Amino acid sequence: MENNYIMIALNLLGALGLLIYGMKMMSEALQKMAGPQLRHILARMTTNRFTGMLTGTFVTCAVQSSSATTVMTVSFVSAGLLTLAQAISVIMGANIGTTLTAWIMSLGYSVDLTNIVYPSFLIGMILIYKKRYRYAGDFLFGIAFLFLSLVMMSTSGRELNLEENESVVSFFASFDTSSHLTIVAFLAIGTIITCIVQSSAAVMAITILLCSTGVLPIYLGIALVMGENIGTTATANLAALGAGTEARRAALAHLLFNVFGVIWVLAVFFPFVDMVCRIVGYDTSSVNTEKLPVVLAMFHTCFNILNTTVLIGFVPQIERVVCWILPDKKQAEQDELRLKYIQANIVQTPEISVLQAQKETTRFAESVRLMFGVVREMFANSDEKRSDNYFKHIEQEEKMSDRMELEIAHFLEQVGTDHLSDETKQKIRQMMREVGELESIADACYNIARIIHRRDQTGKKFTSQQVNDLQAMMALCEEALDKMFTIVDGQNEEDNIDETMRVEKGINAMRDRLRTENVEAVNKHSYDYTLGTLFDDIVGELERLGDYVVNVVEAKIGK
Repeated sequence: MENNYIMIALNLLGALGLLIYGMKMMSEALQKMAGPQLRHILARMTTNRFTGMLTGTFVTCAVQSSSATTVMTVSFVSAGLLTLAQAISVIMGANIGTTLTAWIMSLGYSVDLTNIVYPSFLIGMILIYKKRYRYAGDFLFGIAFLFLSLVMMSTSGRELNLEENESVVSFFASFDTSSHLTIVAFLAIGTIITCIVQSSAAVMAITILLCSTGVLPIYLGIALVMGENIGTTATANLAALGAGTEARRAALAHLLFNVFGVIWVLAVFFPFVDMVCRIVGYDTSSVNTEKLPVVLAMFHTCFNILNTTVLIGFVPQIERVVCWILPDKKQAEQDELRLKYIQANIVQTPEISVLQAQKETTRFAESVRLMFGVVREMFANSDEKRSDNYFKHIEQEEKMSDRMELEIAHFLEQVGTDHLSDETKQKIRQMMREVGELESIADACYNIARIIHRRDQTGKKFTSQQVNDLQAMMALCEEALDKMFTIVDGQNEEDNIDETMRVEKGINAMRDRLRTENVEAVNKHSYDYTLGTLFDDIVGELERLGDYVVNVVEAKIGK
């Protein structure tokens, strides 16, 4: 008999593993199928706290994972797409959406799902081999694994015959279900187990299994479910540990929301549970366990809906509390964090990662544009001491641009290892090229600054004509950089592409004219050869900068 228990326990653990894998596979497939749409839904359908809540509910029902929605939301806050208030309302909705999982599991204990499992495997396999529908196939495989695990757990639960095992029955019977201390203890157990396994679905499945066999009293089962609500917040909080302040605030808001809900339910625990049992039509004194999975699912739903109803009006207050607990970082610390949107510790889908990289690339483009502005200021100021200060600043910026390029590129390389759609792969290739060309612009700025610094150290002075010519060419380069930034930022692409090409042609034409005039001026001894060389070097770097700008634009539009 002992060997039977070992085998049944192993089957049960295998079923749990299959459940977690099925949920993960199903969630990831849905996110890949609707990645851009989910992104747009979360970004646009959060105009107020109520639409944000409905959006969180809808998305979580779709991806079948509140952890996926909350981590996605934390990532969006980190990427600057959602405000903290919007994120809080989405997280509230995610808690409602996740109740669908409990209903699916309760269904698995009252309906034979075998008839769904095997056809799902067959259809899923066919779709996977048709590459165009591979994500739909992955989704069906996830559903099949999920339902198969529920069938296995239901079968293992019956085989265990726990209701006839006196030691198990007496163990759970030894707890005083009328004591709040016992309820709190089981709540803590549910929290700890969920934090460890990082899956509230798995803990919910175990809870339903124990209650359905009749060994775990309904009050203790519901206490475990309450603990799962707190434990499931660990995923988002762990993901946000290395992220920015706003992302950590969003994750903390998720924790506070669930903790507050548990506190007020504990205050009215027994009347609340009895009310849920009456809704389902279950008598707590009955030995019939058939309706217990439905009771757990109904409690989970009522708890999250009522908690959201109570707290939806207090989103601004929750926002103030989390901002008080996690104040803004000091400016010195913020300056060290050059990458604002890419956070290494946040787990996210490739679609969100690409979006974060796009935002970071836009910041990079703005950085090199401002860097060129400093170069223009340096050129206009011939004082040697000020020139040293300008050059040191530009030198530092160039080093930071090297670092930004490497970090963005490394991040994109990591994203590129995932199973991606062709569209996402193309976006990653384009951004890799963009950041490389942006870094080349920073190099050109540094080279120009180095030439100007050499001029100032030698005490040479450009003639008024040379100054006017170079300032005119720099103005064209600055115009090209402005057009480039607008395109990288995703604004008015078509008009600005034509304008960028026009400006670049102007830069090339000016380079040819200035080089010809420079050779003539040196031959006529209007200024010496050294000054002519410095002038020609700056003209050459400015022309190369214009070429790099065009390369960035072409990379952005996919040419």
